[in-house]
Amino acid sequence: MRPIILGICSAFFFAFTFVLNQAMELSGGSWIWSASLRYIFMVPFLLCIVLSRKNLLPLLRVMRERPGPWLLWSFVGFGLFYAPLCFASAYSPGWLIAGTWQITIISGALLAPLFFENVQTKEGLERQRGKISVRGLLMSMIILLGIILMQLEHTKHISMANLWLGVIPIIIASFAYPLGNRKMMEVSEGRLDAYQRVLGMTLASMPFWFLLSIYGFMTVGAPTKMQSFQSLLVALFSGVIATVLFFKATDMVRGNMQKLASVEATQSMEVLFALAGELLFLSLPFPSLLSWFGIFIVIIGMILHSYVSHKNEGSSRKRTVSA
Repeated sequence: MRPIILGICSAFFFAFTFVLNQAMELSGGSWIWSASLRYIFMVPFLLCIVLSRKNLLPLLRVMRERPGPWLLWSFVGFGLFYAPLCFASAYSPGWLIAGTWQITIISGALLAPLFFENVQTKEGLERQRGKISVRGLLMSMIILLGIILMQLEHTKHISMANLWLGVIPIIIASFAYPLGNRKMMEVSEGRLDAYQRVLGMTLASMPFWFLLSIYGFMTVGAPTKMQSFQSLLVALFSGVIATVLFFKATDMVRGNMQKLASVEATQSMEVLFALAGELLFLSLPFPSLLSWFGIFIVIIGMILHSYVSHKNEGSSRKRTVSA
């Protein structure tokens, strides 16, 4: 029960991203600062964690070996992920972005053929190109149906152009996040833990965030004190607390595929937490019955997808090491 509680708590803190980004947008803050300040503020927090684990020097040695891939895939995994997500907040409420963001499950599945994995055969381990899980993809279609239902209600209140400005950036982010993170796992070759990898990618993405900050100064001026404080909260709550809680929950059940699936399914609660936060603190209109039905479908799809994925993994035991 404790891993489930930790998973729900992590979803709660992850939801702060969507609520606070929407709050910054409604108060006139630019998405440029919402995006760049989060990662700039994450650096000292992550440094403290990695230093406390005495893992900073090994990280720096690995980064010096291949600085080019670190810069490229950190830009993809963090820059092309979070900047579009913040941009979308100008056109969609946070709860809708949180729901639409679940499309990353589909995007991640479609990226499988781009990577190789070690597969157990009669002759031993063989390196084969990843395959798209048909059963997992079918479960993902349930999530997509829920997202469409939520967006259908949203189309009644905005133009089609604004709808696409809110959806297309999230689709870009949904591919960039798993692509960048998987490529970085290839580059690090299993020599770094999750905290080191996140810190390394944050540091390697700093050139992009600094350039974006300069662009922000030139176009919209400096961020307000309130936006800076809210970005600090996003960095702390989502970038640090939520991540640590989720890693802790998955570590506790890593040997049990069914329990691991249950923990991962708790992340669908982000939609409900983001919605509750916006209703309580931002006075957003209450979603319609159709939107509620879409939210319910997304949550059910997340749970089914998680169980199907880990059931296949547990029964076959063929995929032993993922690239």
